[in-house]
Amino acid sequence: MAALNLVSVQNQPLKTETLLNSTGDRERLAKLAQSYQADQQLKYLHLQAEVEVLLQQLRALEQRRQRTEQHVHN
Repeated sequence: MAALNLVSVQNQPLKTETLLNSTGDRERLAKLAQSYQADQQLKYLHLQAEVEVLLQQLRALEQRRQRTEQHVHN
């Protein structure tokens, strides 16, 4: 496992293996990671939906602008 950026009292980096010395600790970390991933996925989906709405609005504005230009030239 990768080392965490935590520092012990002796100013030595602590490794994940040191912090997760029991199966319970590993299980709690796995649940926390899954929860974090689900939260991040939800935020991503919300942002993706917001971008889609903004793109639709932009397309509608562009079509309106083009129609207005056509009326001006006719």
